[in-house]
Amino acid sequence: MTGATWGLVASTFAASFVEFVEALTIVLAMGVTRGWRSALTGTVAALVALTAFTAAAGYALSSWLPESLLQLVVGTLLLIFGLQWLRKAVLRSSGLKAMHDEEEEFASQTAAARQAARRSRFGVDTFAFVVAFKGVFLEGVEVVFVVITFGLSAGNMPAAVGGAASAGVLVLLAGLILHRPLAAIPENALKYGVGLLLASFGAYWAVEGLGVFTESGESLEWPGGDWAILALLACWLLISRVLIGFLPRLKPEVAR
Repeated sequence: MTGATWGLVASTFAASFVEFVEALTIVLAMGVTRGWRSALTGTVAALVALTAFTAAAGYALSSWLPESLLQLVVGTLLLIFGLQWLRKAVLRSSGLKAMHDEEEEFASQTAAARQAARRSRFGVDTFAFVVAFKGVFLEGVEVVFVVITFGLSAGNMPAAVGGAASAGVLVLLAGLILHRPLAAIPENALKYGVGLLLASFGAYWAVEGLGVFTESGESLEWPGGDWAILALLACWLLISRVLIGFLPRLKPEVAR
């Protein structure tokens, strides 16, 4: 495996791990308060829907777009997605946004589940089913987005899928063993790292995809090839650290 492949696997693993942890918290809350049958039924239904969505989106992107345009489209989307994660991480690290807490999220979800009216259909609690389905599907869509964009742009879908699948299995095993939210996981630090990776790979592929506007329509090449990803990663890290150090000085003005 090349360094780029390892970076691909690490990126999809880390991004998927964070999303799976958040989905696990929602499913656990519904299972504990409303019943495991309903929570797991909603989870399975969401996984089926995600499978269909993945197949349709992957086929459409790979079949309808030429390579350079595909790199431009998914690279731009990945860059935007990564910068959103990076923005939240910078705000949290600078104290302008509260840190995400899985224990707090679990308490909020269980409180809402206890207060909701009980309505059943076909032996399944409607509230638990809908919340579990929505939570898993929405978090899963982000995983699908990362896997498809990374896999198609890098031309290595098995590595992207393998990274995401490994993260899913690890989170599932941890949930089965612990039976509680994975609050000990440094989720905010992981999101910071994932934001850096997504922004770096997104910028790399988006620039390569600009070759679609040339006469040949071929993808552009970065100086140094895949090593340019490390340079981009260093740039995003430097920019984020500067912002983390500078933004707290603006806190009074922001609050006012």
